[in-house]
Amino acid sequence: MNPWINAEVLTIKKWSSYLFSLILNAPIAPFCAGQFTKLALYDHTNKKIQRAYSYLNSPSEKKLEIYIVRVLNGKLSNMLYNLQSGDKILIKKHSFGFFIIDEIPDCNTLWMFATGTGIGPYCSILKEGKNINRFNHIVLVHAVRYQHELIYLPLMKKLYEKYKGKLKIQTIVSREENKNSLTGRIPFLLNNKMIEKKIGLSISPKNSHVMLCGNPGMVKDTYDFLKNNRNMIKHLRRKKGNITMEKYW
Repeated sequence: MNPWINAEVLTIKKWSSYLFSLILNAPIAPFCAGQFTKLALYDHTNKKIQRAYSYLNSPSEKKLEIYIVRVLNGKLSNMLYNLQSGDKILIKKHSFGFFIIDEIPDCNTLWMFATGTGIGPYCSILKEGKNINRFNHIVLVHAVRYQHELIYLPLMKKLYEKYKGKLKIQTIVSREENKNSLTGRIPFLLNNKMIEKKIGLSISPKNSHVMLCGNPGMVKDTYDFLKNNRNMIKHLRRKKGNITMEKYW
């Protein structure tokens, strides 16, 4: 059984007209960093509208944090965007998914690629920090359209300091140029090896594992590139591989 329970909205952080974070309080069951939950509200016809969202907070933090993009004509995201402190929403008591660090095989370098709100699970994993020491290097890559969408860059920088050289961070902006970020899409920047050159590490099936989270187009295109050009394969419980994926929407 996985019942719906009530969650209270503590704060809603509106970063822009389409990016926001919900800070919630709810008596959920313990979860693993990297997992997702489901949120729901009833619409004007009393129909329950539900969607899946990843936790950005670590499991040890009491306040739940969920980073959301407001979708044009999206039923639930627009209702969530207009919530206020003190409002109640529905949340699943138990969490879902296997996009967690314990499912990742040992390797020298763990690459974490995210687009948009796909940064959430990685923040949860890195904030928690469990079972991380078995990787010599961790590379967190966050790709967005515009520089102002790097909402959690301050947190990424704090995590960089926390890991004292183990963690490397790289931002990518696709629709404008910025001196602090690479320009383009992830598959393009893998093809010309700009990401690896900037980081100073290579992606190889011999020493790397790649996690992909976010836009399904990025996930598919990056997976196809790694499969066809780096001889990497999808990681399954029954068959060890080099790529772990989590698609959004």
